[in-house]
Amino acid sequence: MATKIRLQRFGKKGKPFFHVVVADSRSPRDGKFIERLGSYNPNTNPATIEIDFEKTLDWVNKGAEPTDTCRAILSYKGVLYKKHLEGGVKKGALTAEQADAKFAEWLDAKGGKIEGKKDNLTKSKDEAKKVALAAEAKKNSDRAAALAIKNAPVEEAPAEEEVAEVTDEVATEAPATEETTEEGNA
Repeated sequence: MATKIRLQRFGKKGKPFFHVVVADSRSPRDGKFIERLGSYNPNTNPATIEIDFEKTLDWVNKGAEPTDTCRAILSYKGVLYKKHLEGGVKKGALTAEQADAKFAEWLDAKGGKIEGKKDNLTKSKDEAKKVALAAEAKKNSDRAAALAIKNAPVEEAPAEEEVAEVTDEVATEAPATEETTEEGNA
C-alpha cells in the first residue's frame, strides 16, 4: 500500500486549518487516514506547526512520501534533516553523537531565526501603532484648532469701518497730488 504524508483540510471558508496525516494515496483528501501526525495553521504569523517528531520520522523512514507542502513543513521542522543524518550514520560517515550534535546545532540556529522573525514582527507592529497614534493626535489637534477658529467671536463691524476710512483717505490724497503737479507744470 502506497502511503502519503499530506494535509487534511479543516476550518471554515477563508480560514483554513490543516491536520498532517498519513493516508493511503488512493483515499480522498478529507477522507480516511491511517494516523494523525500533527497540525498546521497558516492563519498565524509565523505559521503554527505542531508535529509529533518521532512518529513522523518513523513514517518517513518506513517510506511514506510527503506531498510538496508537507515536505516543506517536515523540512522546516527538521524531520528530513534528521533522516538525512541517520542515513549518514548507517553508511558510517558519522557517529551517532556527531549526528546528534549537528542536529542540535541546527535546531538552535533555526530557533534563533524564528525568534528573530517574531521580534521583528512585534517591533513593526509597535512602530505602526506609534505612527497611527501620532497621526490621530495630529488630526485631533487640527480639528480642535479648526473648531476654535470657527467658534471664536468675529469683530466684523470695526473691521469694515477701518477699511472704509482707509479707502477715503487714499481717494482724497490722490487728487491732491495731481493738482500739485499741474501747478508745477504751468
